Amino acid sequence: MASAPDNHKIYAIKYAHHDRPARDNFLGGDPHDVNMPLDYFVWAVVGASRTFLVDTGFDVEGGARRGRTTTNKVEDGLAALGIRPESVEDVIITHMHYDHAGNRSLFPKARYHVQDREMAYCTGRCMCHGALNHPFDPEDVKTMVGRIFDGRVTFHDGEAQLASGLSVHRVGGHTDGLQVVRVHTERGWVVLASDASHLYANMDQQRPFPAVYNVGDMIEGYRRVHELADSAQHVVPGHDPQVLTRYAPHSRETDGWIVRLDAAPR
Repeated sequence: MASAPDNHKIYAIKYAHHDRPARDNFLGGDPHDVNMPLDYFVWAVVGASRTFLVDTGFDVEGGARRGRTTTNKVEDGLAALGIRPESVEDVIITHMHYDHAGNRSLFPKARYHVQDREMAYCTGRCMCHGALNHPFDPEDVKTMVGRIFDGRVTFHDGEAQLASGLSVHRVGGHTDGLQVVRVHTERGWVVLASDASHLYANMDQQRPFPAVYNVGDMIEGYRRVHELADSAQHVVPGHDPQVLTRYAPHSRETDGWIVRLDAAPR
């Protein structure tokens, strides 16, 4: 008889914000002339003996170059959880866009978990096209290539279990090698969807986000993340400000920017 998967705690850490109209969040636009902002997150998955960081965000300068407002540095969010960047040993990169793979020097000891197809994508012929390469920072890509030669990258092809109760799954869509993270918690299987769905509205209304490599894979990804999760309430999108209101804060001091995803929504 197989043993039960280990439980983990999950923290969503908001580090930046961007105001934008609703039309910018849906392929084909949106008729509502309202502000529909994006928040930017990294996630910490904390087990009994091992901590995984999911994505690394961008630094203040990198965000400013793209008109994004840093609200709390990633390292400050980790410090609030008692996590020292120099002690992080495992980083899962959901995809190589600038807002998920920056802060290049922050985790000097970490091993990075990346999909085969993502590295092929961000170093291949698709990067000859501005419509596809603009969300990537070439320095992030070059740094990841350097880590490969330093022996600090583990590649995954589709699905892989990284620890008991923790696995990655390629869904593609937003980028060719985008992967989501499935985590077992006290409330069941939670899926960190990252940019498989930027907002709850993208997957709930089946309206893709406009930054997309393959629309068909993106729409199929909405189905896949729900298959992997115990319910729709167990799927967490990558950029929705509602995450901070649906879930309880980690502490009074971090209310409004760090929440617990392993506890049931409020």
